[in-house]
Amino acid sequence: MRTRTLRFGLYADEQGLAWVRGLVDEAVGAREARLVDATVARAFPESGMTTADLYDHLAEQWGWENPGQSSGAREAVELRVRLACSLRTWRAVRKTVIRELCPEGAAPHTCRVPWAAA
Repeated sequence: MRTRTLRFGLYADEQGLAWVRGLVDEAVGAREARLVDATVARAFPESGMTTADLYDHLAEQWGWENPGQSSGAREAVELRVRLACSLRTWRAVRKTVIRELCPEGAAPHTCRVPWAAA
């Protein structure tokens, strides 16, 4: 088994971030994977960019889906999850999390937490 990383760009408050972390925990627990580490990044010092720069489209998406509403404490962050698992398991965990983030699939809907899989 190798250590592999899942990265999700999110436009979330603490409650939304906790929900996504729960989705990841459930997906990992259902597979032969071990969660090594989970961190939330707000900047990328190596490039001088922030998550707001990289994931600004998620804030715009939230604005379109929730016109006239305050975004509250939401901010663009990147959830980085390191897993010890096979490539096949990594793909299965990623697919499961994405399916849970967007249970409506391609049908028009409003995302609970706007996201991007990196």
